[in-house]
Amino acid sequence: MGNEGRRVVVTGIGIVSSVGIGRDAFWESIINGKSGISEVTSIDTSGYRCHRGGEVKNFKPEDYISRRKIRFLGRSSQLAIAAGSQALTDAKLINKETVQRDMGVVVGTTTGEQPLEQLLSAWAKGGLKNIDRNKVFQAAANNISENVGMEFKTCGQNYLIPTACAAGNYAIGCGYDLIKSGDLNFALVGGADAFSTVAFTGFQRIYAMSPDVVRPFDKNRKGMMLGEGAGMLLLETYKSAVKRGVHIYAEILGYGLSCDAFHATVPNSRGISRAMEKALLETGLTYKDVDYICAHGTGTVSNDKTECQAIKDVFQERSKEILVSSIKSMMGHPMGASSVIEAAACCLAVQNQIVPPTINFENPDPECDIDCVANKARKTKIRIILNNGFAFGGNNACVVVKKIE
Repeated sequence: MGNEGRRVVVTGIGIVSSVGIGRDAFWESIINGKSGISEVTSIDTSGYRCHRGGEVKNFKPEDYISRRKIRFLGRSSQLAIAAGSQALTDAKLINKETVQRDMGVVVGTTTGEQPLEQLLSAWAKGGLKNIDRNKVFQAAANNISENVGMEFKTCGQNYLIPTACAAGNYAIGCGYDLIKSGDLNFALVGGADAFSTVAFTGFQRIYAMSPDVVRPFDKNRKGMMLGEGAGMLLLETYKSAVKRGVHIYAEILGYGLSCDAFHATVPNSRGISRAMEKALLETGLTYKDVDYICAHGTGTVSNDKTECQAIKDVFQERSKEILVSSIKSMMGHPMGASSVIEAAACCLAVQNQIVPPTINFENPDPECDIDCVANKARKTKIRIILNNGFAFGGNNACVVVKKIE
């Protein structure tokens, strides 16, 4: 487990998000504080209080997938394959048959595929005769990871992880374990979720959504804003990356998980603290080693307050000096894709030594008295980043990202 040859590194990044499609467009947007929030057009929001979200614009699946295949894929699968294609191309592994047998796929999601929603709607309107049998095969959530695996002809393990809004970090952790143990040499890991009426309705119904902008950690924050997208990372061993002569973005040092099942919808600071503490314990670090926390930072009153309390509990006297920011202020909350897109931001942050900002921050909250890198990116020395991902059901996952020395 601990030998030098099994160090796990990131050599490929793929992103489809509301702030940009592709690594460079995404990074350019978030370091410049560009918002991807707009009026939602892919679903009918006329009956809702909120009409805005982090919708992906100008996405053309035919840029990544043959037209013949597209009609058989749900939008979440399309987004995941597009991000996967970017990551594999970036890592110089696209269409490399010699490594396909040693590559696995792990994808996280919250809502799965849209065809399930479409099937239920069709059933309600016309019963069995109204069901499109092609959509039956598209509806299962595990189709997302299967479709990614089939597209790239991978022969290793193939997992779908449905741990809601922390699923991306869970996927990274699973891929990390598979490589660390020697079960795989390459893992394509990530998360994908497309806009759906079910998700939009659910977050509206619990009054969690902001009607205008996302203001993480701001005293006048009004809630989160739903997003969509996909993020994929190519993980491999350090030894393999050096041998292949490819660029290494960062090292994944480890992760920590905690579950507070008794706090299904109300966040619990102790559960969040435990996830951060476990991540540090597994990696042999202390709270003094972390330079930046990429926050879950949804912009809801309770989530931000609870996350800040957990940071205070874990980081003690450093809680006001350590840098903490939320890129959800720009891209919205793309559910199962969020923490892996944020992990990609962490890899780019350690590479470029820049911390992306929390935008829309105007009024400090005494209960969130942290340095949230307000409104403007900050150039600084970064070696260790803690990437936070939390979810309903108390599924908490934190991943530690390290600069390659």
